[in-house]
Amino acid sequence: MLFPVYWMVNASLQPAGNTLQGGWFPFHPDFSGYATALRDQGRNLVTSLLVALGSVALSLGLAAPAAYALAHLPIRGTSFVLFGVLITQMVPGIVVANALYSAYNDLGLLNSYVGLILADSTAGVPFAIIILRSFMQGIPREIIEAARMDGAGRLRTFRSVVLPVSANSLITAALFTFLFTWSDFLFALTLTTTENVQPITLGIYEYIGAHTNQWNAIMATAVLASAPAAVLLVVAQRHVAAGATSGAIK
Repeated sequence: MLFPVYWMVNASLQPAGNTLQGGWFPFHPDFSGYATALRDQGRNLVTSLLVALGSVALSLGLAAPAAYALAHLPIRGTSFVLFGVLITQMVPGIVVANALYSAYNDLGLLNSYVGLILADSTAGVPFAIIILRSFMQGIPREIIEAARMDGAGRLRTFRSVVLPVSANSLITAALFTFLFTWSDFLFALTLTTTENVQPITLGIYEYIGAHTNQWNAIMATAVLASAPAAVLLVVAQRHVAAGATSGAIK
């Protein structure tokens, strides 16, 4: 499973040209591919980063209070709401993308950061609600009731008690939302028609057609695109493991 990753790094360090002639190990690494990738795809990397961070902020901003309400507030029809959230996870992405294209065309949101952030959040919000609600259900009600007895309102209790306790699940939801957005290709292809706002996934797709013979630059771009996700997974591994399993333990 890791061999394609190794070969990607190995090919990125080969001289420009057909990488099939490259060796199994880059004894004489050539970093010209990374220079070309940064020159041609640096703007796309920044675009993906901005869209991913915006999608994380929007998804957590909507999902955290929704998950708390579904977990602890006496709301009727909670099961129907959760069923609706699960249904959204079953809708094919191409259906959502086509519907959004028509709406975005009327609203003037095509080729915009806001449009991509809203589109990518359609996958991040439902997933975050499921993860956060599962964890928040495990928070003892005594903690919440103690805060209410001390005079804290629902908003203060949510902000000062529930969110700090739910740090691991928030990190888990944020990380997976970031990964969803960072690796998105369908929304990027459907909702952007110019090079002004172009995520790195779409940049690689078009890069292959334009620079087929510069495989070292293509692979260097792929390495640079993979680096943020890999670093985040390593840094947040402990929090992800805790956030993904603690909600299932009663």
